Amino acid sequence: MLLVEDSQVYRESLVFLLGRYEDLEVVGAVGDGGSAARACAELGAEVVVLDYRLPDLDGAETAEEVRARCPEAAVVFLSASAGEKEHDAARALGVPLVRKDEGLDRLVAAVRAVAGEWSSG
Repeated sequence: MLLVEDSQVYRESLVFLLGRYEDLEVVGAVGDGGSAARACAELGAEVVVLDYRLPDLDGAETAEEVRARCPEAAVVFLSASAGEKEHDAARALGVPLVRKDEGLDRLVAAVRAVAGEWSSG
């Protein structure tokens, strides 16, 4: 999976924590939406965990760019404050939305769910 998160501390923490799961592999991590699509293509990420609020693009814009360059990749939105805008975008794009305060188990479950859809689709 590719992690797209602007907070370096949170990004590095997720890389460490998700790397402890035997069935998950973090292939890369970037800090902005503009780098996400390029990194997805270069690294062959099957899942992109995408912070909805990034400094350059929002999650919907970033997800569209990722899908254009990596049409096979599944996307999971991650958000500290999932409001109506985030929920509407997630529904419109058909991607799960995980709030950061829901914890690591919820994020792992969402990643596993979309990875399962990816491998069977």
